[in-house]
Amino acid sequence: MNAMTSDATPHSSGAQIHASHDVLIVGGGLVGASLAIALDRIGLDVGLIEAAPPGALPAVFDERNLSFAEATLNALDALGVLAKLRAPTGPIRRIHISRRGDFGRTVLEAQRYGREEFGRVVVARDFGEALEARLAELPRLLRYRPVRFVGLADGDEGWRAVRVADGAGERILRTRLLVAADGTRSGVRDALGIGSEQHDYGQTLFVARVRGERTPDGTAYERLGRDGPTALLPRGDRHYGLIHGVATAEADAVAALDEAGFLARAQDAFGWRAGRLLACGARSLYPAIRVLAQRTVAARAVLVGNAAQTIHPIGAQGFNLGLRDAMTLAELIEQQRSAGDADCGSEALLARYLERRREDRERTVGFSDGLARLASNETELMRPLRSLGLFAFDRLASAQSFLVGGAMGYRGDVPALCRNDRAGAAGFDDAASGRRGGRA
Repeated sequence: MNAMTSDATPHSSGAQIHASHDVLIVGGGLVGASLAIALDRIGLDVGLIEAAPPGALPAVFDERNLSFAEATLNALDALGVLAKLRAPTGPIRRIHISRRGDFGRTVLEAQRYGREEFGRVVVARDFGEALEARLAELPRLLRYRPVRFVGLADGDEGWRAVRVADGAGERILRTRLLVAADGTRSGVRDALGIGSEQHDYGQTLFVARVRGERTPDGTAYERLGRDGPTALLPRGDRHYGLIHGVATAEADAVAALDEAGFLARAQDAFGWRAGRLLACGARSLYPAIRVLAQRTVAARAVLVGNAAQTIHPIGAQGFNLGLRDAMTLAELIEQQRSAGDADCGSEALLARYLERRREDRERTVGFSDGLARLASNETELMRPLRSLGLFAFDRLASAQSFLVGGAMGYRGDVPALCRNDRAGAAGFDDAASGRRGGRA
């Protein structure tokens, strides 16, 4: 529903309350829309603030290639989103990791862990259309679009008051829980007074669809390098999704290359494991910058997805981590309501959320940052150590399980929608704590 209409009620500050919700989500992108669907399943009154007008997808739903881990696919299947995908997806049956200039490589095979695949490659635009189709089916969700978040207002006890605006002017909404899902440059995070730590890796990532002389066979290639990864992901349309990292200082020159020049550069960085790269579609580029919120909760507010942490895309962990934020929050709200407590923004609930998300967030952020820094380190000492590491990960079952568990989304306390009974079959159970899902 496209709405900014509701019976207004008096507000303590003298302004009018336009509407009240159990949960108000700011941001209708990948994580925000997925959270809205999960909360609707449990009967909540949810408002979703979206900058894009009806009929238009948010800018995040572009030609980027998203690598969905098994845990992510489990959740999206349960939410009814996967069934809405119309374009074919690409299975990831093996992961091939190497580094230019170093010997050794690591190859992870899904069959070795009792799986047909580790995950799937989905084009962001196709995923956005599937989410939109699913959102349109939700009976209770109230969508505010196109509407922008303006700031916070004085709230009554037990509520957060939020200022929003559209073409008709400003309104005030109130909510038991405010969710910031508005991305890396989160306005909600700023309004809450939550600072962030930033690190610029000095890399720019080019993203494109490419055609090679060999049809993708389910192998996802991650070729590490000084200036970032050059990855080839197996799409479902018989093409590859290319991610090519360059030094930021060279990004303008690379962007100016014609198709042949760009393909030659990517070929030189990647090598010939997938054969010759023959053709390239439109290119997009994104800076590789890590942004970590100094805290992820405030009074009756929580940050999820890129608003909480934007990490280096190496290893394709970002959206998978953000979805686990959203699914954990939905699970905790459902558990609390089942126990007879309908206050989904209580201090106790947010404390439980922090505890549930701590390990996954810390370990995933640490893995992504560590791998990015290690891969770009050109000191002479690091090259043999890095090569030995690749060799060890290829040979040692315990080391491989560490990589595989993370690649499949089984880190820390895994939310229920993200797991199933097969999770423990690959050795990802944490028997000591009795948790299902697993640690990697």
